[in-house]
Amino acid sequence: MNNNKPRIAVTMGDPAGVGPEVCLQLLANPGVEEFCIPLVYGDASVLRRVAGQLGWDFNTPVVARTEVLTADSLGNIDRATVLDFELLTGHEFEPGRIDARCGEAAYQYISAAIDDGLRGDVSAITTGPINKEALQAAGHFYPGHTEIFAERMQADLWCMMLTSDVLTCSFVTAHVGYAEVPNLLTTARILEVIELTATAMRRIRGHEPKLLACGLNPHAGEHGLFGQREEEEVIAPAVEAARTAGINIEGPLPPDTVFLPWRRETTDAVICMYHDQGHIPLKALAFDVAVNTTLGLPVVRTSVDHGTAFDIAWQGKASASSLFEAVRLAAKLCRA
Repeated sequence: MNNNKPRIAVTMGDPAGVGPEVCLQLLANPGVEEFCIPLVYGDASVLRRVAGQLGWDFNTPVVARTEVLTADSLGNIDRATVLDFELLTGHEFEPGRIDARCGEAAYQYISAAIDDGLRGDVSAITTGPINKEALQAAGHFYPGHTEIFAERMQADLWCMMLTSDVLTCSFVTAHVGYAEVPNLLTTARILEVIELTATAMRRIRGHEPKLLACGLNPHAGEHGLFGQREEEEVIAPAVEAARTAGINIEGPLPPDTVFLPWRRETTDAVICMYHDQGHIPLKALAFDVAVNTTLGLPVVRTSVDHGTAFDIAWQGKASASSLFEAVRLAAKLCRA
């Protein structure tokens, strides 16, 4: 690798969303190549069409994905490059619309990046936003990126974590309906997420982290008044087991007070029982800079913390801040 910089696979996401334009912004940012070599997995024709529509320059070198595979030359790329999958031209679909062809293309970018990561051809993977309806319309029945990576990488223990300078949250459950959450909470699963989070935060923060665990119910169950005593029977034993293992963690705490400013100042990460318990405060506080990462994988994987934003796709309004931070974190975790 050039100056030992990590090679980061950056998947373009759904072509009909804001993924192409934030990738163009990433490639145009000279600061990115100071800490990594970004390789955008996507369709060059789509990137050219978006750049042309927005009046942006597109001067990044393009290499056909098939050529790279045939010549086994991915390891020779030493500068920002687009790996062209030649799946779409950008004219057969409409920006901002759900399209199975875009869902299929997004899946192919992800799948190839996973293959390259498992082979060691890239140091880490950063994913652009996908549309779950388009993905499933293409026949790939996953609730999101996280589950694709966990299955393809055969990870036994994994969880989603969203991180930023102001707040970090890990999730015991993620892409499931609320009615399913209580039955998915087990002491063993909660302990896994606590341990994965503690390990990740040591790498990110460089010190022994302070963690907090949320309760499931309002007021953390109010000693059994609300819920089915999940706090006492499921969550508290996991917290106690983590403490016994030497992890600095407190809880279960009422979810409506966990994210108060004074707690955030002294906490490295919060263990959340379900998706919106952590996503709502995190997006309210750090929408443009938060990073999604999957813990427990054999290859570092980070992602933007936003969706395809079909309502503003291809209009040049989307911020690339989250993608930039996701690539930066991927490069940091490669070295940690």
